[in-house]
Amino acid sequence: MSKRELHFGLMFWAGGTHPSGWRYPSSHAGAAFDIEFLQRVTQLVEAAKFDFLFLGDRLASDPGLQTTNPSQMSRLEPFVSGASLASATSHIGIVVTANPTYYDPYNLARMFASLDHLSQGRASWNLVTGADAIAAGNFSREDHWDTEKRYDWADEFVTVVRGLWDSDANTPLNHKGRYFDVAGPLNIRRPPQGHPVILHAGTSDRSRELGARDADVIFAGQATIESAKAYYADVKSRAGKYGRTDADIAILPGLTPVVAETTAKAVEIYDHLNSFIALDPEGDGGEASRYGSLGRMGKRRNLTAVSTVIGVDIAGQDRDAPVDPVVLAEANEEGQRLFAHVTRLTRRDVRGARRLTYRDLIIGHISIGATVVGDPVEVADHIQLWFDERAADGFNIFPPYVPESVEAFTSLVVPELQRRGLYRTEYSGSTFRDHLGLAKPAPINSNASRN
Repeated sequence: MSKRELHFGLMFWAGGTHPSGWRYPSSHAGAAFDIEFLQRVTQLVEAAKFDFLFLGDRLASDPGLQTTNPSQMSRLEPFVSGASLASATSHIGIVVTANPTYYDPYNLARMFASLDHLSQGRASWNLVTGADAIAAGNFSREDHWDTEKRYDWADEFVTVVRGLWDSDANTPLNHKGRYFDVAGPLNIRRPPQGHPVILHAGTSDRSRELGARDADVIFAGQATIESAKAYYADVKSRAGKYGRTDADIAILPGLTPVVAETTAKAVEIYDHLNSFIALDPEGDGGEASRYGSLGRMGKRRNLTAVSTVIGVDIAGQDRDAPVDPVVLAEANEEGQRLFAHVTRLTRRDVRGARRLTYRDLIIGHISIGATVVGDPVEVADHIQLWFDERAADGFNIFPPYVPESVEAFTSLVVPELQRRGLYRTEYSGSTFRDHLGLAKPAPINSNASRN
């Protein structure tokens, strides 16, 4: 059995994934439409031997993101960007997000096969079924399908796409199913990887099942090691009933690293980023903020919301004042976890010279996903713990601001992980499948087996 190895991807959001990363002084305001900038960032993580660069997508714009993640409102189409990255790099995998709910399988199979040929075996499909109801209005649909129909459609869609990748003049597809009637063959040679790598993300039962059956990489979103271990064990267990082994699926949670040469400097950067976040007025009224490319509703950014969580009424306190130790003593179990979470990130508590503030509690309350703040050893320790405890096979790195946080991670943390023997110092092959240790699948060349 080959040695288990860490895997890294980079989630590219032009303004950074932190809700105020786009306001960081070094942020590039035009980055979302600057392909040379995207190429430079991709080359940076390729030099650090990352597995892939992740291009997310939404099929609608959302003005609600204008104060949190404006680069997600308007950006380049990912297939076009991916083709450009293929010409500017040589090894790194290129992940393109495509939603089968609003694609045709023949077109999508052809596009991914083309990208796999252009990149010489580095194309990857991030398969999402879409949570954005507003996308339906852009595709002549009256409604956004419910979860069951989207996954029923996606299940058959994947079967058709894979069949098309394997089709040729002698073995056309001739698929007849519930939703699709596709003759084939595809008008392009079989992709260099056979099947481009499939990524999937989601926590619903249908999503876990699709991922266990079809995905090569699972992009998970658990914020704690306990929840990540449970998710990891569940998906790997489900994969077994499809004849797949643990090594056939890499589970990569998102991780936001704020790293600097020293702990004090990392905390200073973390505080600086958070200082740009606009907080909400107190009370329960008004529209809540949105976060990120998923368009999901964020939590209200005020002490009223924190009071509900911790079970102690602190609404109306001076947000920049130190937290009274009595608040921690009276907080419920969830509140105790929030205090511990904030102390872990800020190294501040309710006593001592460096006191935790009410504003810290608001920031900790609204944070999404896993975040680690520290020097290179501390960040590497965090990554190794999740890896050793089988909470993750690696991480999809969320750079809070771009490009400086990418440079910090690749120059400070990657060498530390390489020194520990946890991360590659060279690519072992040239395709994305090579990076993951996955073999090229044999073609399914029987029409009967496809149908």
